[in-house]
Amino acid sequence: MVRSFRRGALAAAVVALSLAPLAACAAGNGAQSLKVEPDSQSARVGDIQVQNAFVLTAPSGPATVSARLFNNGSADQTLQAVQLAGGLSAKLSGANGGATITVPAHGTVLLGGQGNPAATIDTGAESLRDGDVQHAVFNFSSTGAVALPINVTPAAGFFEPYGPSSLPSSAAPSATATPTGTATPGGTATPSGSATPTGSATPTP
Repeated sequence: MVRSFRRGALAAAVVALSLAPLAACAAGNGAQSLKVEPDSQSARVGDIQVQNAFVLTAPSGPATVSARLFNNGSADQTLQAVQLAGGLSAKLSGANGGATITVPAHGTVLLGGQGNPAATIDTGAESLRDGDVQHAVFNFSSTGAVALPINVTPAAGFFEPYGPSSLPSSAAPSATATPTGTATPGGTATPSGSATPTGSATPTP
């Protein structure tokens, strides 16, 4: 009886030890799933971290730079420029249409997508080829330059909402045609000009 009890206790201990690593992976601050790194490059300088950065291209028109910007400091910082190799420089525009992109203290900003700040590159496909890796430099007001390699990829599938198609349209609203004549209340419309006959019939006395 004692031997059977010992065998059962030993088997239970073996099962508990074998399940312990699985439990550690499933939850807790040290969970293995929290250590998964993103597929894209990430760079950190001082309080600023740039993560998930891509150059997103379209068959025609401009390209965009999409990235997640983190500010771990206690003061706001401004993104002043985004530059790529070959002298390419992005045009920055804030979410409200201005030229300033501010990353708040202890906050984050997403570049690209509807309602977000944008970094637009007006260049052709000969300068940015899908599949290439570009050397990018993000310049911030206090931290300075944060450099990292980023992938050039088409703005399709998962990336489509963050690509050039997400940029707001700059088309101006069409003008409304204004009639030349004005309508008189209770009457008929009065034309702007009336035709004058070239001659009038004279009654015979």
